[in-house]
Amino acid sequence: MSQNTGIRHIALIMDGNRRWAKKRGLPTLSGHKRGYDKMKEVAKWCADLGIEILTVYAFSSENWNRSKAEVSYLMNLFRQVLKNDLAEIDRRGIRVKVIGQTERLPADIQQLIKDAEERTKGNKKLLFQIAISYGGRQEIIAAVKKIAAEKIPSAKITGELFEKYLWTAGAADPDAIVRTSGEYRLSNFLTWQSVYAELFFIKKHWPDFSRRDLSGIIKKFNQRQRRFGK
Repeated sequence: MSQNTGIRHIALIMDGNRRWAKKRGLPTLSGHKRGYDKMKEVAKWCADLGIEILTVYAFSSENWNRSKAEVSYLMNLFRQVLKNDLAEIDRRGIRVKVIGQTERLPADIQQLIKDAEERTKGNKKLLFQIAISYGGRQEIIAAVKKIAAEKIPSAKITGELFEKYLWTAGAADPDAIVRTSGEYRLSNFLTWQSVYAELFFIKKHWPDFSRRDLSGIIKKFNQRQRRFGK
């Protein structure tokens, strides 16, 4: 567990980019750009604070239903993060891992993911998990299919074994999940992994999320008693 924060793994549902832009009379796409700039900023904060794992909900499996122009713009933002920003991410000691139905992504993005994961695989300061084309139920179904394909006897299937087939295999479950923009649901995010996470919901839209907000969440987290059913 992080020595500085008490939080080892924090997960973020980055909601409200479009509402942030609309409130300011700006195009929807500019809200997404501000949101992705904020995502990179928060990753730096988490690394500086000694948090070990940051998982962000960047693009859900349901987001494919958005307009073609919006999806295309979001894909270009992913390209920027995985290509143009990778040198700085690597320099900061951050390891990148993309989780989700990556086979649905454009071929060039799939290659950028492989390149980014390979380049940063030895970094230890922060594991930065980016959930793209991600759905918690889809993750569970994918894990079940892998187990079935390997014909593993039911008697040998345990929670510990099952977790090895999830997209997040090898990463600790989140201690805290934060959702911005005043929504009070997890929306198919980390369905298996979230069972004992502390939940935080804040009214600010994602582009307005501040380091002070993060510090406040950390403070509240450390004031809660986590009994894990005991």
